[in-house]
Amino acid sequence: MHSTGYIIKFTVILTLISGLILSGMFYATEPAARKNEQVFAKRGILTAIEPYLDKPLSQFSDDEVLDLFHTQMDQFVVNTKGEVLKDLKADDISIEAEFKKPAEARRLPVYVYKSKEGPITILSVYGNGLWDKIWGYIALKPDYNTIAGAAFDHKGETPGLGAEIKDNPAFRKRFIGKKIFDDAGRLVSVHVKKKVTDPAHEVDGITGATLTSDGVSDMLVHGIGLYEAFLKNKLPKS
Repeated sequence: MHSTGYIIKFTVILTLISGLILSGMFYATEPAARKNEQVFAKRGILTAIEPYLDKPLSQFSDDEVLDLFHTQMDQFVVNTKGEVLKDLKADDISIEAEFKKPAEARRLPVYVYKSKEGPITILSVYGNGLWDKIWGYIALKPDYNTIAGAAFDHKGETPGLGAEIKDNPAFRKRFIGKKIFDDAGRLVSVHVKKKVTDPAHEVDGITGATLTSDGVSDMLVHGIGLYEAFLKNKLPKS
């Protein structure tokens, strides 16, 4: 009887000690995990402007990525009216969470990279792929019309097909030089097509991944469209 009581007490004490150890490990590793998440997200953003970086993104250490954002990247948040929201940084915004809100209520992150060729503005877009969510970043040259670069990611697209939006550098390079406004000043975005008929505003899709390509088109139309007021305020006046 006594031995059973001792076993129960020992088990309780062991459980408490294990809990304390696990709790301590969590708090010890939490800062590192948070840093890894931040760096991962920032590398995604920088992929859209890789041609403007001093070296390939793969050669940047994690600390160099964070330092670049601290020294060469401005960031702020706008609403769909184009107004800058005070006391908010782009890093504060979850584009996934904003996607669940009515369009007119969304807060939109904006990053501005201070390149040698002038400010490069980076917009965040989010949408639906074939199987799950897709997202990306569109970088614009100082004219706020010409695409300087693009980067895309996904949650569950098919390897070798829809996943090519992330895995195939040639796909994102197709967006460079495209225009998001037409000659009349209307925001038309960029569309992914099986056959390009409007080279200024269209890019070739991914063979065998029509639905993912359509998802990218829709994401860009609606995602860039949310920034329309902000962009029109920035366009050079004729």
